[in-house]
Amino acid sequence: MTGPAGPRRLVLLRHGETADNAAGIWQGHRDSALSARGEEQARRAAPVLAARTPYVVVSSDLQRARRTAEAVARVAGLPVRTDRRLREIDVGAWSGRTSAQVRKEDAATLEEMARGVDVRRGGTGETVAEVAARTRAAADEVLADLPEGAVALLVSHGVAARALAASLLGLEPMLAARMLWGLGNCHWATVAEARLVEGAPAGPAYRLEEWNAGVVPEPAPVVEGRDGG
Repeated sequence: MTGPAGPRRLVLLRHGETADNAAGIWQGHRDSALSARGEEQARRAAPVLAARTPYVVVSSDLQRARRTAEAVARVAGLPVRTDRRLREIDVGAWSGRTSAQVRKEDAATLEEMARGVDVRRGGTGETVAEVAARTRAAADEVLADLPEGAVALLVSHGVAARALAASLLGLEPMLAARMLWGLGNCHWATVAEARLVEGAPAGPAYRLEEWNAGVVPEPAPVVEGRDGG
């Protein structure tokens, strides 16, 4: 398949809802399944995203992302490639705990995060900068094989997708966390190559075309105070 001439695009899709999402449980690398609502979200988003005629579908290997990717790929008539570098941020000891438990057990770390400090989640987990580096490496490999004008669908997670978008847009990850609200379940962002005019000032190589887009009428849920989903 050869894409039409024009900028290449990455669609960054967050997985559908899981029971852990609904219960306010930090997931990280915990391999949670989609809830019935999450499966329905993926089913409804699938034809909308398949209509963009993606050239390739690449997913985190965690099942909540993989199942979401499979719903779109089925409609698009494509296989799903998995890449563990698209996994959610590792939240260490917070994985499986509710937001209330984490606030009780590790309030000081959450306060640091609220001040914009990129702390290692759950003591033994990752920083957002580390997530940005690994997701960007995965995206760069996809882009290297993507024809002019083609679209790649990357199915990932809330923090991971935002960290990747920040890297592509030239933003510091924790600044992006303040500027860009987290993607809702089965919502997406679109990032396109920026075609700079010769002689124009240098700028980011990519531009943001969409953020937190989804299928109407379901709005993106507003959930404060947690990530790692």
